[in-house]
Amino acid sequence: MDEPAGQTLDTVGPRLKHLRLRRDVTLTTLAEETGISASTLSRLEAGLRRPTLEQLLPLARYYGVTLDSLVDAPRTANPRIDLRPLSCTDGSIIIPLTRRPGGIQAYKFVLPTGSDDTAPDLHSHEGFDWAYVLNGTLRLVLGDQDVLLQAGEAAEFDTRTPHWFGATSAGPVEYLSLVGRQGQRAHVRASTSDH
Repeated sequence: MDEPAGQTLDTVGPRLKHLRLRRDVTLTTLAEETGISASTLSRLEAGLRRPTLEQLLPLARYYGVTLDSLVDAPRTANPRIDLRPLSCTDGSIIIPLTRRPGGIQAYKFVLPTGSDDTAPDLHSHEGFDWAYVLNGTLRLVLGDQDVLLQAGEAAEFDTRTPHWFGATSAGPVEYLSLVGRQGQRAHVRASTSDH
């Protein structure tokens, strides 16, 4: 095995442990879900054993991540083309969904369970945003409004208005976001014509 590949595999252990602890899952539960023994999982996380593809596949499937992100393979292209999920320090995940540069960009956000008394850190920028909640409850602070959006609900707003997105204590939230430059908006067709 060449040196860079060996170094990449050596970094998988801490990443596996981080994913397991972030999900608050025991080695025993993970072993039951993946079919990999708890002792093997422990050795993988401690870096005492390098993972095989047969071990990485069920772990990636269980955690809902790609193999590339699990082994932190180097990016080889433009991030709009290399559509790997981005893990943030707060536990949220951003998944780019569009490949073409310019125009409206689409993302899927997965936010971990939040705290209802979190003080939002509002931001503003040029553009327009359309957010659609897939699962959970999304807290949207938009200017002086504090709104809870449920699955199936959407919000559309000018991003020059200070805004912030977060999850509530009710659990994690998944939502889609379309973001365009100023003047670019999602065009919603309210009804169809019977012509």
